[in-house]
Formats: sequence, structure tokens, C-alpha cells
Amino acid sequence: MLLRPVPWSSIQNSLRSPLQLHQWRTRPTLAMIPRTTIGSASSTAATRGHRVATRSVESTIVTAGEGRANTCSTEAIRIRREIWGVRNIYRRGRNEVEQAKRKKEEENGNSKFSSAFTSEEIEAEERRPKRKVAVMLGYSGTGYKGMQIDKKQKTIEGDLFAAFIAAGAISKANADDPKKSSLVRCARTDKGVHAAGNVISLKLIIEDEDIVDKINRHLSPQIRIWGIQRTTGSFSCYQACDSRWYEYLIPTHSFLPPHPSSFMGKKLEEYAEKSGDVEGYRKRQSEVAGFWSEIEEKHIKPILEILDDSIRPIVEEALYIIDTTDTPESDPVINVAADLSKPSVPIEEKSEAIANSETTADASGKDTIVESKPEERKAETKDEIVGEAVDGILERDPSLILDDQTDGSISVHSCVVTKTALETSIKALKKAYLDAKKAYRISPERQARVQEALNIYLGTNRFHNYTVQKKFNDRSAKRYIKSFNIAEKPIIINDTEWLSLKVHGQSFMMHQIRKMVGMAALTVRCGTDPKIIRESFGNIIVRIPKAPGLGLLLERPVFDSYNEKQAEKHGREKIDFAKYDKEIEEFKEREIYQRIFREEAHGNQFNTFFTHLDNYKDSTFLYLTSGGIEATKKKLDTKSIQANWEDSEDENASGGEG
Repeated sequence: MLLRPVPWSSIQNSLRSPLQLHQWRTRPTLAMIPRTTIGSASSTAATRGHRVATRSVESTIVTAGEGRANTCSTEAIRIRREIWGVRNIYRRGRNEVEQAKRKKEEENGNSKFSSAFTSEEIEAEERRPKRKVAVMLGYSGTGYKGMQIDKKQKTIEGDLFAAFIAAGAISKANADDPKKSSLVRCARTDKGVHAAGNVISLKLIIEDEDIVDKINRHLSPQIRIWGIQRTTGSFSCYQACDSRWYEYLIPTHSFLPPHPSSFMGKKLEEYAEKSGDVEGYRKRQSEVAGFWSEIEEKHIKPILEILDDSIRPIVEEALYIIDTTDTPESDPVINVAADLSKPSVPIEEKSEAIANSETTADASGKDTIVESKPEERKAETKDEIVGEAVDGILERDPSLILDDQTDGSISVHSCVVTKTALETSIKALKKAYLDAKKAYRISPERQARVQEALNIYLGTNRFHNYTVQKKFNDRSAKRYIKSFNIAEKPIIINDTEWLSLKVHGQSFMMHQIRKMVGMAALTVRCGTDPKIIRESFGNIIVRIPKAPGLGLLLERPVFDSYNEKQAEKHGREKIDFAKYDKEIEEFKEREIYQRIFREEAHGNQFNTFFTHLDNYKDSTFLYLTSGGIEATKKKLDTKSIQANWEDSEDENASGGEG
């Protein structure tokens, strides 16, 4: 990463005495650094030397003593030019190394971007001028492996770049590499994450008045270009972006407490008593204290009462005990949520919509996303859940025999249970629980607790526990959150109540928002003292699961500084999504909101996510109890061995939500 330019005021106000000028003249010159080694294959040490020298120059400027001298301006200008000279040498060297690497890959046939055009086609094409522009767009991330272009996987930028070429906005000569068009993205979204507004900056051929329509004709309905605007020649949407707005949609039943019979439900009570925090714990759960007892009485008991005596105790066991994750193998849902995986086994994220879709080619050869039918997905999910419950019963009681030949109308031996009747009963009870959760409507008091938790994130904090591969002392883990608010009124879609959470921050790291939402939701639903969120900013390790990516969308980036200064100065149009509000709202409703609501209605991803956490039989998440961080350090008396916590293999710290 290149160093920031030194402000002119810093140079002008720092060299203030003849003595300091003498020290500058007698210091080791930057010209001593060997320039000829910069472009070589072994340029790492040389470029590092230039960066150290540059820091030394800047440090001396900043730490210069007091007193002002008008005669220092010439020396200050020379120093400034020297700094920029070093930076340009480093930049040229880095580019030469990258170009040499890319050329070698092309010679070996391993180029990441291969041209679809022959040299004759490229030569025959008419040369047209390119202009630096900002492309404002929106997209639904379902079925895509994120924003950033990747030749091996389907991404938003991959489809965009292909559409630019097809519409004639990028010449055939530049079709083999996005870097030739200086492509830069404002926010890099993860796989499955949506964006109502995002920006990329690059050089395009925009002579055609209907260029936006031409590009959109080559894109799927999931991706729309809102507008293309001329910018200044040096514009970079990443560097010019002041801040970003994200929205996260979450069902209100996510804030219900864990079932009292679940592993987490029992531990919350146990540690509240051990820590003498029973009164505080009860107070934090006061709005939902009677929820589960009421559900048991109204919805569960009537079903249990009509069951055969031989099946009833087995079904109860399946509901309250078998759900607990207690196996030697790691749990895929938990692994993905908290960045845990085995290096040799890549784990696909169950909570992503991509798990329910596949990519095929249509008649034109263009990739399209084909979603499996909702009823098929729903049936598969139900059968999987019931199947897991039945397998768990057999594992706990090997003497039990399942009869799959009869329908339950014929009496069988006491050690034999009719499989059909058992599965039907488990399915009915699971549905009763899920329907009761969906019927829940959050109270103003409970919603206020969620807002209280979100308010703790405001300001500048260390979010090393809210991303991957970051440590407490990593300066890049410090992020500034401007606001994090809940929409005043929840919305009800498909009989489920949803909350809209909107966060405004300068920038976000990989998974940061999803982990912030996950931590806030877990704190509220578990009746945890909110101080645990403040503690997570400290020099400790807290394993925070990331909430499902299904509910996250980038609302828009903000370019106020560029609009007020550069755009106005150079007579360029402001980058403002407001002029496209009508189109964006229609797109959000059709391609993003309805997709989110539909996927949750058929896949119950949020319910699965929190149910797995409630029943994860390990000390990893016991910091949510009154025992705090210390509770996570205690070994549990269990035969199961959970895998060690690691960052997921398919994730790197350079990615991010923006």
C-alpha cells in the first residue's frame, strides 16, 4: 500500500529553523537507493527500502522543531518532489513486476483473462476514445461468488465486463484484461450479498447516447446499470468514497431466547446461578419470559397427547435432546458461521442462497442462474431435518428397531417403532415450533434492547474479532461507525416479521457487518450483559459467528467530498443515486427483498442458524452466559471433541463488505 501524500501545510509549517535546514542538507540522500533494481524479479527488498526511506522523510518533516523561516519554502518543495519521486519509482517497479508475471502466464497458457478476439479482429476494429467514468449499478448476489472478477467463478464484475465488451464500451484490444481499463470497485461484496447501489470506476467508450441501455441488454435481470457519469481523469471510486450505507434484514424471531431444553438455554440458567446474576438475567429476558411455556401449553401438548404411548417419549427426546450438536465431527453450519473449517475439506455455506441454485447455459451460450423449485427445496430441508432426528434417536438407543413396512395401524413389539408414524410426529412438532416462532411479534421493549446493543458499535473501535486474520494490534482493524439504527416499524412478509437494520460507516472489513449483527442478536436473545460487546473490542479472542449473508445488502456508497470539490471544480456531474430512486426501489423490491423473503420462507436459514448455535455443545459461545469470557476457557465434561477454530480456507482478509 502506498503512503499518503504529505499535506502542503505540514511541509510549510515543519521546517522552521536554519539548524533543521542544515540537518536536512546533511542527511543521507534518497538517491543512494539503487533505482535499477526496482523492475527486477527480486525487487521486494528494494521497494521495501524505498518505502522505509519515504517514511523516514515524512517522519523528519512531521517531527521538525519550532520556529518559522521564510527561506525554507524552496527546500520544502525539493523534499516534496523527492518523496513523490521515490513513490513513482516504487509504483513503476511494482507495475513492471506484475506485467512480467502476466506475460509469463500468457506464454504458458495460464492467463487469468484470455482474449475472445483474434489479432485480425483487433486490428480491424475502429479506434475510439475512452473516458474515465463512474458506473452506478445494483445487483442481486444470489448465485454469484461475490463482486470481484474471477475467471474461474461466476461473479458480478465478470458479467459486467462481458457486457461492456458486448456493448462496445470496451474495445477488443482491451477485452483480455480489466486492468487495461483501470477497473476499480467501490465496495467488494461477499458471495450472495446484494447491492442496491454500488460504483465501479474505469475507462469506457461512451460515445453512444444509449450506451446504458445497450449494456443492460447484455445483463441478466439480476444486474442493472443505473447510470454512467464522466469523472475527473484521476478519479478512483474506492479512494473517493467517504462512507458506505448497508442494510441488514433479519426476522424478529431471531431475538427470541434459546429453548430452555437446548444446550445454551440450560447453560444460561446454570451460569446465572453460579455468578449470582439470576436477577439481572431475568430482567434482561423479561419481555419474553413466558414465551416458551405458552407455546408448550398451546401448541405442543395437544400434539403429544394424541401420540401413541410407545412413540411419545421418543419424539420428546428428538425435540429436546437430539437437536444438540454432540458429535466428533465438526458442524458445517457453525464452521462456516464462525470461520471454522478443516483445511482439507472445503465447506459450502448452507445459509447462502447459492446452495439452492445452479448455473447453466442458455441457447446463446450465456450463463444463467436457475433456481430449484421452492417446494423441492422445502421438501429436501424437511426430510433432512427429520432424517437427522431419527438417526440421532437410533444412535442414542441402538436397541430400538424401526419398522418401515407398516403404517402404524398394526401393533408391534415394544422395542419396535413404526418409522412412518415417528417421522410424521417429529415433522408435526417441528412445524408447530417453527410456526410459533414466525408468529412472534417483537415488543417495543425488546426492539429497544436491540438498538441499545447496536449503539455500542458507534465511534472508532477495534473490530479484530469481527473479521478474519486480524489481531488486536493491527491498525487496519480500527473502524469508524457513524450510525447503526433500526427502522421504527417492523414489516410483515409471508407471516414473518422483519426488522431493517441500517449501518453507516467509513469502510468495513470482510464479514464485519454480519458478525456485528450476529453478536448483537446473540447478546439480546441470550439475555447477555451488553458489556460483552465492549469487551470484544479489547485484547482478547472472541469467536463471533456471522449472521446469514442472505439478509445483507449494500444500499449505497457516499461521495460528498468528491461532489463538493472535484466534481464542481471540473464541471463534472455529481455521483448521486437520488436521481435513480424510483428505478432502484423497484429493483430492490423485485430482485432483492422478494428474493430474501422467498429464500427464508422456503429455507428457514435464520432459524437453522440460531438453532444450531443454541445446540452447539461446546464452550466456544459460553461468553454469552453470565460467566463471560472465562466460561469459554473451561473444558466441558463431554465425550465429543470439537474441531479447533480456524479461518475458513476460502476466505482471505483482503476481501470485504466494503
